[in-house]
Amino acid sequence: MTLLEIVDLYVRYGNIEVLHGINIQVGEGEIVSILGANGAGKSTTLLTISGLVRASGGSIHMGETAVHKLPAHAVVKNGIAQVPEGRRIFGTLTVQENLGLGAYVRADRENVRRTEEWICELFPVLAERRQQLAGTLSGGEQQMLAIGRALMSQPKILLLDEPSLGLAPLLVRAIFQTLKEVNESGVTIVLVEQNARAALKLAHRGYVMELGRIVLEGSSTDLMANSEVQAAYLGGGGSD
Repeated sequence: MTLLEIVDLYVRYGNIEVLHGINIQVGEGEIVSILGANGAGKSTTLLTISGLVRASGGSIHMGETAVHKLPAHAVVKNGIAQVPEGRRIFGTLTVQENLGLGAYVRADRENVRRTEEWICELFPVLAERRQQLAGTLSGGEQQMLAIGRALMSQPKILLLDEPSLGLAPLLVRAIFQTLKEVNESGVTIVLVEQNARAALKLAHRGYVMELGRIVLEGSSTDLMANSEVQAAYLGGGGSD
């Protein structure tokens, strides 16, 4: 069943068109990866789904809901949460306070507490550092916190923008393994990631973007075997 459908999506920044009619489908329970070089339009796609950038044409639907017509806070209420590139945690707040901010759309405090306990099971280091200022965490710990904060809203769809950026390969493997567990718990994932090898190993399907257009799509297995993908994105090692 299709959970998220992007149809003929166009986005402009001023006079410059950056997305040229892209089409993406995400099935319920899937991990879908969007690959591409810098400037391909990957982050813009996620920001438009999140309501932080407005579409100039086309549509984004989650079931019957026209996501492209909603403000960003309403997108979160409808079950879509984003982990932004660069983490964007609140460094002067504690780990616990950051997690609490992720639950701002939820009213059931007992349910929120259970979600926080689940996140601390996924990322035990966050439990150990609940009262620590988030700005004093390592890069990997901050990424875990950013993911945990997004999960606090109990999203149906988790959007991740470059979660491996700046992290050592060992940490990347650990975080991607946790994302697999998150997906197995019932959360659909859309992953933007330059580490194509790690992304395709995690994802069920993928799309390749170039200059604001989708140029390839298919199962992760097919994309891994594609000679163009191998030459452009899989040539240089990566996180095995």
